[in-house]
Order: sequence, then C-alpha cells, then structure tokens
Amino acid sequence: MPPMPDSAAMTLPMEKAAVASPAGRITLFIPSLHGGGAERVMVSLANGLAARGLDVDLVLAREAGVYLADVSRQVRIVGLGGGRSLEALWPLARYLRNERPATLVSAMNYVNVIAYWARRLSGAPTRLVFTEHANLSQLLAASKPVLARGLPWLMRPAYAKADAIVAVSDGVAQDLARTLRIDPALVHTRHNPIETEALAAKAREPLDHPWFAPGEPPVVIAAGRLSPEKDFSTLIHAFSLLRQRRPARLIILGEGAQRAELQTQIDGLPHRADALLAGFQANPYAWMSRAAVFVLSSRWEGFGNVLVEAMACGTPVVSTACPSGPEEILADGRWGRLVSVGDAEGLAEAVDRTLQDEHRPDVRRRAQDFSVDRVIDAYLPLLLPCATAPR
Repeated sequence: MPPMPDSAAMTLPMEKAAVASPAGRITLFIPSLHGGGAERVMVSLANGLAARGLDVDLVLAREAGVYLADVSRQVRIVGLGGGRSLEALWPLARYLRNERPATLVSAMNYVNVIAYWARRLSGAPTRLVFTEHANLSQLLAASKPVLARGLPWLMRPAYAKADAIVAVSDGVAQDLARTLRIDPALVHTRHNPIETEALAAKAREPLDHPWFAPGEPPVVIAAGRLSPEKDFSTLIHAFSLLRQRRPARLIILGEGAQRAELQTQIDGLPHRADALLAGFQANPYAWMSRAAVFVLSSRWEGFGNVLVEAMACGTPVVSTACPSGPEEILADGRWGRLVSVGDAEGLAEAVDRTLQDEHRPDVRRRAQDFSVDRVIDAYLPLLLPCATAPR
C-alpha cells in the first residue's frame, strides 16, 4: 500500500471530540452541502441517526453549502479541506485510517467510487454502504461517450466490494442492477427520508399572496429546478387546456436554465395572467399547503421527494408515472392520480378530476410512511447489522 501523504490541507477540523459508541460511529460522506436531493437526504439521515443516540460524522470534501445550517448539533462535521471531489480521496483515506468508523455511507456514483478507494487505501475494516439517488442508465444516456463507457467500468469493481448498496426506489434499484449487470439481490431499496414534522410546521407559516385569498380560483402548484427533466413545458400546456374548462391558476416554484423559455411559453397563453414562475422560495411548503393540487410533471426522477413533501402539507397530488419513484409513492394511484409522461391532455384531465373530488385520500397519512424515523428503522440493519441501535 502506498504511503499516505501528510499535509496541512488534510487537517480534519472537528466540532466535537469523537466519542466511542457501543454501536460504532457512522460516517456519511458527500462532496458538499450545496442544494440537491442527495445532499438533503444525507443531512436528514445524519440528523436522524444522531437523534437515536448514535455517534455520527458528516464528512465533506468542501465544508460549504446551503444545508450546513440544517445539520444537527449532535452531528460532528468533518471538513477535508479539498476542492474537487477527487481531491478528497487521500484525506478521506486518512480520516478512515485514524477514526475507523463502523460504517461509511456515501451518495452518488462517482463519490461511491472515491469512498471505495479511500477505504482500500486506509486499510480500515469500515463497513461500506453505497447509496444511489438516480437512474444510472439515464445519466449515462445524457453523458459524453467517454463518461458513458468509463463510469460503469469504474463502478463495477467498487460496487462488487460494497457491503451494501442502497437505491432510493425500486426503479433505481432495478435500473442499477441491469445497467451494471450485477445481481439485483445485492441492491436494497430504502426510500428517502422526509422531515414531515418540521415540514408541517413550515407549511403553517403565513403567506401573503393575493392568489390565495378567499374566493380566488384554485391554484395548481409545482416545484423544482427549471430544467428539461422536470418537463414544466408539458405542465404549462396542460394548464392551458385546464384553463379552457374552468377558472384556475398555476404557480411554478424554482429557478433554472429554462426560465426564459418557460416564460416565453406562458406569455403565449390566452390566460397568461393566470400562470406565474414564482422563482426560488425559502419556504415552498407555505405555498404548497395553500394550493388546491400539486403536480409533478417530470420525465424522470430518482424518487420524487417533492411529491412526498406536498403530501405532508396535506395537498392532493397528481404525477406522471415516470421512472422512478412516483408509482411507488402513490401506490399505483391509490394516493393520487398518475398519467403518462408528456401527456398534456391526460395531465389536464387528472388535475380537473382531482379538483372535483369530494372524497380525497389522506395524503398526510401516506407521507408518514416516508418520515425520517421510519426510514432510519429501515436503514439501521444495513448500517449496523451486528448491533442494536438505541431508539
């Protein structure tokens, strides 16, 4: 094994001293906490595990990002002082050699490969758990040929040596096994944790917007990055069809590269004054909770956190049956209507019927199935298979 470099850049700033837990320390590794679904999930997992009395480290290549403020004070943050993710390899190996956590959890395919090599270089007996948050086949299809060929080549040996592989939905699990040509039995589904209680409190905060005043038309709402995979173009088309049938309004929360394109589409509508790109909102849940229907129009997802978040707000939902996640969340339509990807007429019909529903499913109850506490219960046997973790 080559000697491990020693430099000031690899100093590990730690907010509290390490304390040995009977169950062993659990470490979660991700490049940074800049906004993203995987980053949000890792923070929720870290907080949830720490709340059980476990010793938890959140190791970051770069100690930066909007979610830093959300990390529990019970979680020790370890910054590796790196720049790019690859630069974290040796510092992470050094951390593993020195700290020897019971389990290392990493997220995203290239980060998982780094985690594998770091453990190998460290010589530590740490258990290695990879998590996958997106469909690998779609990522590769949208990548340059060199990456599309090279990434699976790097992933296969690393994933073969993982102690557990976790996918955030059955669809992601099946896609991963098929794309990497590995045994499907090696991949476990663990849905994303949603902080339902904190979310419900935010949903009750006041919101000053005239469209939510009493007597105003119902508001259809959506949220997400303004990018092609969210397919807000089909949603805007569907809203135009819906608006021909009944008074209604559309609000899309979020920012992204397609803002100008989507605004141009809205400007061409006969009822352009009834559709709004509301941009980034620090508390989207106050908006969701006041809407009549939440719509997920995506072409693909890994899981679809925002769908569960809307349900936790008590808002009826409509979603595309995209790969992967919504069909699992909505139990094939039991908790909300599902329509085909790209079907504007079907989406308009589903929203219209949902607005007319006299008896709606208790979506808040379904959202509790994805609470942090329940997801932690499901994760623990994979993280600490030989220990009984405190509750």
